[in-house]
Amino acid sequence: MTQNGTILTKNETKSLILELKKMFFILSKALLFFISPLFWIIASLIGFLLSKSGKTKKRFKYLTLGLLFFFTNTVIFLSFCGLWEIEGTPISKVKKHDVGIVLGGMSEYNNDLKTISLRRGGDRIWQAITLYKKGKIKKILISGDSGYVSDRGLHEAQQMRSILIDWGIPAKDVWSEDYSKNTHENAVFSKLVLQSKKALHQSYLLITSGTHMRRSLACFKKVNLKCTPFSTDLYTGPKSSFYWDQYLVPEADNLSDWHKLIKEWVGFVAYGLTGRI
Repeated sequence: MTQNGTILTKNETKSLILELKKMFFILSKALLFFISPLFWIIASLIGFLLSKSGKTKKRFKYLTLGLLFFFTNTVIFLSFCGLWEIEGTPISKVKKHDVGIVLGGMSEYNNDLKTISLRRGGDRIWQAITLYKKGKIKKILISGDSGYVSDRGLHEAQQMRSILIDWGIPAKDVWSEDYSKNTHENAVFSKLVLQSKKALHQSYLLITSGTHMRRSLACFKKVNLKCTPFSTDLYTGPKSSFYWDQYLVPEADNLSDWHKLIKEWVGFVAYGLTGRI
């Protein structure tokens, strides 16, 4: 019902829900900037530059230096990351499963060359292929369209499926879920695909990044899909060992890695508050 008391039709209600979901998606992407360590460092630096009081200026100076040290130090990042990641499993110890569910968010699309370009998360599909070739999974289900706000040419699941078929994997063994834009939708739409393929109540191996696995497992559990985790592109392992330069030499890449990790923390909390896990 609208504010003036008019009752919405079924199509209008559906359209309104889709618009609200789109607005929420755009807002969530915009808010990601504010949880970035780079934003905090820039904000602290601006505070230092604009401060009139010598005491306040000194505080902002040490805060900026402290943030820079903390978020560019490899040992600090890996120590926190190790507490969050779901530990990996050697392929030799993986039991056979009916379906390997590979979550998207692992690539970009090159519109000039009309081809997929893998990022660090590309280890997900690499490991899925290995698991398939070794007989650990019978089917591969690739889940996810694009997590971008605007259309950048990426339609990950269907594009990746086409590549695997071109590489010789039978089309009947590669399924795709082409609608989801976040982890919650990965779970919801993957279940629909499994249902359409009459593959519910089978055994599933969930394949995604170690930092993403905790939230992913919770989302799939929420829709009553029990999955065995198979973590990929891990930053850490069961044994913590560091090289001397990781203690001392700042790494700019850690800023980006911290952003991804904090995004997972915030996402896990937000999903919990909104009933998605």
